[in-house]
Amino acid sequence: MASKGQIGVTTENIFPVIKQFLYSDHEIFLRELVANAVDATQKLKALAATGECKEEVGELKVTIQLDEKKQQLRIIDNGIGMTEEEVDKYINQIAFSSAGEFLEKYKDQIGNIIGHFGLGFYSAFMVSKKVTIETLSWKEGSKAVKWTCDGSPAYEMEPIDKKERGTVITLYLDDDSKEYAEKARIEGLLQKYCKFMPVPIVFGKEQEWKDGKYVDTDKDKVINAVEPLWTKAPSELKEEDYMNFYRTLYPMNEDPLFYIHLNVDYPFNLTGILYFPKLKDRVAVERNKISLYCNQMFVTDHVDNIVPDFMTLLHGVIDSPDIPLNVSRSYLQSDAAVKKISTYITKKVADRLEGIFKEQRAQLEQKWDNLKLFIEYGMLSDEKFCERALKFALLKNVDGKYFSFDEYKEAVKDQQTDKDKKLVYLYATKADDQYAFIQAAKDKGYDVLLMDCELDAHYVNLLEQKLPDTRFARVDSDAVENLIPKEDKVKLEMKEDERYDLENLFKAVLPAGNDYYVVGDNLGEESAPILITQNEFMRRYREMSALGGGMNFYGSMPESYNITVNMQHPLVAKIWADKLSSVAPQAELPAEAPADAPEEEKTKARQAREAVRKAHRADVESFAAGNESLHQIVDLALLANGMLKGKALSDFIARSYSLLK
Repeated sequence: MASKGQIGVTTENIFPVIKQFLYSDHEIFLRELVANAVDATQKLKALAATGECKEEVGELKVTIQLDEKKQQLRIIDNGIGMTEEEVDKYINQIAFSSAGEFLEKYKDQIGNIIGHFGLGFYSAFMVSKKVTIETLSWKEGSKAVKWTCDGSPAYEMEPIDKKERGTVITLYLDDDSKEYAEKARIEGLLQKYCKFMPVPIVFGKEQEWKDGKYVDTDKDKVINAVEPLWTKAPSELKEEDYMNFYRTLYPMNEDPLFYIHLNVDYPFNLTGILYFPKLKDRVAVERNKISLYCNQMFVTDHVDNIVPDFMTLLHGVIDSPDIPLNVSRSYLQSDAAVKKISTYITKKVADRLEGIFKEQRAQLEQKWDNLKLFIEYGMLSDEKFCERALKFALLKNVDGKYFSFDEYKEAVKDQQTDKDKKLVYLYATKADDQYAFIQAAKDKGYDVLLMDCELDAHYVNLLEQKLPDTRFARVDSDAVENLIPKEDKVKLEMKEDERYDLENLFKAVLPAGNDYYVVGDNLGEESAPILITQNEFMRRYREMSALGGGMNFYGSMPESYNITVNMQHPLVAKIWADKLSSVAPQAELPAEAPADAPEEEKTKARQAREAVRKAHRADVESFAAGNESLHQIVDLALLANGMLKGKALSDFIARSYSLLK
């Protein structure tokens, strides 16, 4: 005889509560129901292993059936099943006091209620207007029972004639969930969530091409045909096994650089395989390529709260039963187990990289260019990883030779220690563009590092903090004589009016729109007549600002260049001599107004002085405009720095041909 009753909740209707919490995640109903079905098979398997279950277990599996016309979906398992008493206990009794209290208590854990309160089955009502359970327990003498509920607290339970052990859950899909009555949609969800489940998940039949179309065969289509490699012991696997599994996960990707097999059972349970992908286009790095599983059931591919941020660049799989199927960001951020997992993964990655450094150094060097973005990002964002990475991170010079930090210090300390006892690391970012500067440094006996990673502006800042008595200088940031000063340099003596003329002479022919700081220096007759450099500090912080380093002040400033004029170069000396003979010295400036003079008198005096300066500046600029040698040496310096473009470049080419006649 059928029995009726009320589901044991004090709220009038539990189902709107469930829908409110999981409104944006309706698709997880299928994951929850399949997870329960798999649990039922696994429990039976355990009972059989202990001898408690005497009957023949047979082939355990979970079958999904869809009737698109009737809009009905069935999840069928041949697991332990339930007795009438168990249905009453596990389905009819939902133990919490009231919806209002419940919602308030767990408002910060939206999406986590199923994992905490055993409500997985009730997720079915997110998409169904009616749900039935038909079940027969494995226990001897059990009778089959059918449970029916239309989404209200009322239910009906009655005996049925069911011969096969296990459970059939039938969902009568409601009108606003028609998408789940489509075969492609269900197959997509099963592929997403159930690809690695430990028992076969069957949905439909395999197909073959016949008479110009695909037709079903008699063979069941098993969704989870790929074996979850992370469940095996590393000792059972070979290199090729790991590579084949990666190709299965990411069929369009190149083979990875390295892999790490995670396997720990204390103080938490965690298995998985992480891969270091090749980062060919280092700006467009792929994230969200680590999939999180819970007992081989897919949870999410957004693991940014489970692994440190820099590790989201890795690919692979993490499986931990200690992370619930339904988790919110706030839950992950505060959960102690999650924090331990994050720390463990960081340590394992560092262990693996240090092991490669010690045992497979040549392989690490070969793959370093594809790996360094990950290492630098990790060192910049994770203090503990940085401490470890200082032991295995590499530096590469412009000649393609690799060094550890300790090795490089020993290699350059004799030549590259400045007068203040600081070790100076010279570096280039674009070896071809900075060739002349690199060669000048090499001629001095210096070594030059190649630092062409997008993060290097931040990275050199970090290294200056981590490496004692060390500073970094880009090779084109100053004249080579000034990059590593060995003694206090005697500056070139120039009178104020000479400095003023030199500045206006060169600014007159330099491109507009930038800030220029012009200074004369004695660099020797063999050095270039003009050296255009950027201040190391300003350039570095502009680059950091461009990468979102929180220094927008520097990013908004105009480009600033140091123009060093080599007064000892014959061409500069001739131009300067021609200027002295062609441009009359500046007239004596009118006297300044007394400090106690009226404001009007002060203004007139300032204007009179400025008029004299302006007239003289115009004479200097007029001379500069007509001096082809001045234009030529400035354009050559601009060309060497990639700064000569458009009309200025065209004029330079025409002038060069004219001078060659």
